[in-house]
Amino acid sequence: MGAPPVSVLIPFKNTDRFISSALESIASQTMTDFEVIMVDDGSSDNSRTIAEGFCSRDNRFKIFNGGLGLVHSLNCGLSKARGKWIARFDSDDICHPDRLQLQLASAEIHGEKAVVSCRVRSFPHFEVSSGYRSYEQWINSLESAEDIERSLFIESPVPHPTAFFSRAAVIDAGGYCDLGLPEDYELWLRLWSRGFSFIRVPRTLLAWRERADRFSRTSSMYSLTSFYRAKALYLGLVPCLKERRVFMAGTGQSARRLGKEIQREGFHIEAFLSPDSVTPGRELRGRPVISISQWQSSAELPVLVASRKPGASSSIQGYLEEKGLLNWVDFVLCS
Repeated sequence: MGAPPVSVLIPFKNTDRFISSALESIASQTMTDFEVIMVDDGSSDNSRTIAEGFCSRDNRFKIFNGGLGLVHSLNCGLSKARGKWIARFDSDDICHPDRLQLQLASAEIHGEKAVVSCRVRSFPHFEVSSGYRSYEQWINSLESAEDIERSLFIESPVPHPTAFFSRAAVIDAGGYCDLGLPEDYELWLRLWSRGFSFIRVPRTLLAWRERADRFSRTSSMYSLTSFYRAKALYLGLVPCLKERRVFMAGTGQSARRLGKEIQREGFHIEAFLSPDSVTPGRELRGRPVISISQWQSSAELPVLVASRKPGASSSIQGYLEEKGLLNWVDFVLCS
């Protein structure tokens, strides 16, 4: 039998409360020609037994041993997969029946240097905070490849369990890397640096489970500092930032943390721009702080916008655009 076009890659560990419904949502896809590569990352509950039950009933399901961490399990799955395309999925989420069919159609149109995502719906309702609901709405609002690219340094615009990509192209780019950083976000930035585009199927094809004990909530790999480090590694590849001399719009924790990381990567911060009045002589990270209202805007030095205060980033963006500056040309949104 030939290789199926799609391999669904599912690392799992101790998700026996959810894995049955997750796997059932894959088994119920309208597209039928696929395989499911499940990698057990050292489960100590009943997850593996449930997964093995699916293997015994459906020969499209296969299970392999991981046990050395998430990144190792993901790369193990890539090496075992036979499909041209990888559909990432997590063992506590739910797929819409049309997910594989629609993402495959989009991937075949856009080619191997594209990562195809979709819209998401976070659940259960009582677990989803207002902040996370805002993140969901932001993800779903980014539809065009251009909008997604220009948002890459704000947050990760591609939820990992929605990602659909070429197995060979990602392996050629180095696969998943264990750098102490969010492994998915670092991969998206690395693929972007290699000319990949990001495509969103404009349909809600994943129910994305929110829970306090999920890995992205408990691992230091997903701390804010780790995200800032990932951003700093790749910001210099944005065309307008190639000289690594910038203004930093923001004076709060985001600006300070990102400022620290980009300075480590050889950036020179001309000054921090504050939306408020500033005491003369104030400095951050050894650089002057000036009021943005007194700043003489210039397209010669780009601006990094870094503020997590609600509404601040969009307010600063509006101010810069009123000055005639352009997103991704004269400024880059980083929070």
